[in-house]
Amino acid sequence: MQESNRIEFKRQLTESLEKEVIAFLNSPHGGEIYIGVDDITQLPINLPGLDDLQLKIKDCIKHNIAPSALGLFDVLVTDWQGTNIIKIVVASGLEKPYHLTKFGMTPKGCFIRIGSASEPMNERMITELFATRTRNSISNIRSREQDLNFEQLKIYYQARDLPLNDHFAKNLELLTQEGDYNYAAYLLADQNGNSIKVAKYAGTNRIDLIENEEYGYCCLVKATKAVLDKIKVENRTFSQITSTTRNQRQMLNEIAVREAVINAIVHNDYTRETPPKFEFFADRLEITSTGALPEGMDKQDFFSGISHPQNKVLMRVFRDLEMVEHLGSGVPRILQHYPQESYVFLSNFTRIVLPYAEGFVESLTKTPQVTDQATDQATDQAGKLLAFCQTARSIPEIMQYLGYKHRTHFRTQVLAPLLETGQLEMTIPNKPKSPNQKYITKT
Repeated sequence: MQESNRIEFKRQLTESLEKEVIAFLNSPHGGEIYIGVDDITQLPINLPGLDDLQLKIKDCIKHNIAPSALGLFDVLVTDWQGTNIIKIVVASGLEKPYHLTKFGMTPKGCFIRIGSASEPMNERMITELFATRTRNSISNIRSREQDLNFEQLKIYYQARDLPLNDHFAKNLELLTQEGDYNYAAYLLADQNGNSIKVAKYAGTNRIDLIENEEYGYCCLVKATKAVLDKIKVENRTFSQITSTTRNQRQMLNEIAVREAVINAIVHNDYTRETPPKFEFFADRLEITSTGALPEGMDKQDFFSGISHPQNKVLMRVFRDLEMVEHLGSGVPRILQHYPQESYVFLSNFTRIVLPYAEGFVESLTKTPQVTDQATDQATDQAGKLLAFCQTARSIPEIMQYLGYKHRTHFRTQVLAPLLETGQLEMTIPNKPKSPNQKYITKT
């Protein structure tokens, strides 16, 4: 790795850090800054007090750069040839030109990456960038509702030991310049009009819809968690049997699916008021989000993990709550399990098509003899459950009776198949998540 238009090495933290960050914010692709690496030999340099150094760097970027870069950078401790150093990941911003607060939008305050150096912008470049600044973002759009509550968001932050104070709306950039709640606040409020659909089809096309659920009208974080839970339930485990082994597999890779769900929700273009959608077919899962590749980014940039957050406020919140690992990590993690061809880029939408694991579809159509060999234990447990549930029983009662400790495994492997085949019924079918829900064998 060498210094380039996307890479900068520094032996130690210097006063020029903000200049380098600004140059990457103003570039089409962002970049990475490594502190604790010699720019000539590329050997690591031992830096004391890395935790304090991280905090100092975050504080410098937060207070010395305008517009706000929150949600557009990450400060990480990473290994470099056996030594821990600081890595700063900077995304390309949408509100160019970024500048040093004390100098404003002048050649002394605005910088751009040219080759391996950060150079001052001239007046013409500053004017042209300002003229094309993206203003139609959810941070700048006034919420249609101003009587908003954020109890759900506060609970999630409290759970991470990050309690929100009275100034949280300003600190999280949930206000317009006029001081009103913006559209990002609307999406994160306890009640809103945003709803994410999860559909399920019987075949490989959209003709036979068998299930259509909505998750939303609440804080986007809560809706996201609900979608993740739904997909986790749908992500069935199946057996592959050879002459010597029996292997358990999931129909979708759990890590890749989680990344794909988060990416679709965080980077969706909500200015068009069209949320992402998730569709299960007989052979694949399709995830479609609104918005094409950002201007200036091509497919190679996208697949290399270059981050260009569509919604920096949402990105910042999801990272605070540790639902996102760090900038640019999602797509590379997905590509570890699925090929680039899984992505389809349309003029106004981005779609990822995740085929089910090899052998899953075939496992659904095995002969009774083979199926019996693969599912003896599950069948035995199902029989016990149906006998036990001649009287309505709750999930804790059933799990205790059968000896299950893991609720998710029990629901996906035993309970869900019996409900799908109609052998078991809910006592409160119109409220499947009711705390009073019980299950009874269908006679």
